[in-house]
Amino acid sequence: MSGRASGSGQRVLAYHEHSKHQPHRFAPGPGQLDWANQPDPFRSYDGAPRIRLPLVADGMKVSWNDLHHPAGRVPVWPVDRVSVGALLELSLGLSAWKVHGGSRWALRCNPSSGNLHPTEGYVVVPGMGGGGRENGLEAGVYHYFSRDHLLEQRRVLGSGESEAWNALFAPDHFLLGLTSIHWREAWKYGDRAYRYCQLDVGHAIAAVRYAAATLGWQVRLLTAPATRDIARLLGVTASGVAFGLPDAEPEQADLLLQIAPMGADWVELTPKVASLVELAGQGPWLGRPNRLSRRHGMEWPLVDEMAEVTRQPWCAISEAFASAPLPELAERDGALSAATLIRQRRSAQQFDANASLDREALWRILDATMPRPGRAPWDLLPWAPRVFPVLMIHRVSGVEPGLYLLARDPDRIEALRGALDGAFRWDPVAGAPDHLPLFGLRPGAFQESAYWLSCQQDIASDGVLTLGMVTEFPAELALYPWIYRQLYWEAGMVGQTLYLEAEAAGHRGTGIGCFLDDGFHQLIGLRSDRFQTIYHFTLGTPILDARLSSEPPYRV
Repeated sequence: MSGRASGSGQRVLAYHEHSKHQPHRFAPGPGQLDWANQPDPFRSYDGAPRIRLPLVADGMKVSWNDLHHPAGRVPVWPVDRVSVGALLELSLGLSAWKVHGGSRWALRCNPSSGNLHPTEGYVVVPGMGGGGRENGLEAGVYHYFSRDHLLEQRRVLGSGESEAWNALFAPDHFLLGLTSIHWREAWKYGDRAYRYCQLDVGHAIAAVRYAAATLGWQVRLLTAPATRDIARLLGVTASGVAFGLPDAEPEQADLLLQIAPMGADWVELTPKVASLVELAGQGPWLGRPNRLSRRHGMEWPLVDEMAEVTRQPWCAISEAFASAPLPELAERDGALSAATLIRQRRSAQQFDANASLDREALWRILDATMPRPGRAPWDLLPWAPRVFPVLMIHRVSGVEPGLYLLARDPDRIEALRGALDGAFRWDPVAGAPDHLPLFGLRPGAFQESAYWLSCQQDIASDGVLTLGMVTEFPAELALYPWIYRQLYWEAGMVGQTLYLEAEAAGHRGTGIGCFLDDGFHQLIGLRSDRFQTIYHFTLGTPILDARLSSEPPYRV
């Protein structure tokens, strides 16, 4: 068994190497896009009963500051159809429609590479009375159809089944599952698409956690359930054959999140997953999924292979990371509502090359990526930070331009020092908060490096800073190849935090998926291939495109 697992780990490392962009070639991709078969960005289940969800975000007054402070500042919502709808509205829902000429496309609260959105959401709930029939939900499994903000019933339980199903849930606890349709990304990005799908899962995880925080809810990632069991519980299949899905593009199960109100007695649902799977499998699945493309001109078997080798068996390994207590995040000026900020998040397309960022704003943005007990979004992860931003700072007032590193886990500083350029200075940054482990590595101008390393994208050099997220591929990856997915999930969570914090500071961010992996490694003098960069990001002052007009996400 260990030999087979080790082989899977080697295939993961081989894929990572194969999918790198190089100065002389990009990772294998389609070359030109088959626009006639661009995937439908919305999965739906024809014939499944549909339940409208109310739109309540406009009336939510909780401020962005409130989310980052002790319990008591955010009222705790009851768990019912209204609040579940609010959770989905602020995490996986639409934030706006953009219009240009004859084209119209949706933006969502959870960002996605190329706005292609491979991530789908499902809720697994006990029967919810909600204090009134109109606010209730029947026990079962539902798909969230984000385009129309509604739930599609995939598995409805009979009265006898419901009683057994409900008994498996603790009061006011429910599950939210995330899946990926890899074809949506592979259509444009080819072999590198698997990376981007996992980053998008990370964006969605953080989006769910922030949305839950606005409702006074807690969220935890269930790390033990097997990928196969999650797929069976959610009614998705990687083969396109089971659950009546012979024509649909394969959909891969990713993870389960457990959600409950803050202050509720936490009852881990992991031991109950097998029983939920058994009950879900005893009845019919409702609805037929839409086909996303009429035909597939090119297939990318390596993406499918990676999905297979990183599938997790039932894993009894338990991780329990307790983040160190840190001072509360500095309060931002103003009382911008969290719901408004979440929905106004955008990926910048162009930056003002002369704008700068105040250093106090930078401290707050970086500090928000540090794990704090009971604070969104990092309290849902059971492992110590594995992702470390290396920043190319261009224009931050009071901070010398140069190369910097944020050691999100201070226990990894020595390992990072041993892996990076031995000539780096590792100076604590003057003026930064004492608890923020930010180090100056080398002064200098890095705009040109940022430009070239980001596939010659001006946005990387015009921003006030650009960063690469460095992670360590642990030795355990050989035995547990699904850790590869988790590294990308965490990087996506860092990206979502940067998006929202930049927005709160009056600036804007954007993720960069196209970068020269090994070129960045050379820049930072990596001396060990166990450390790799997996996601890049830039932020600055956006230049808005006046040709685009906006429409509300949903028509009331």
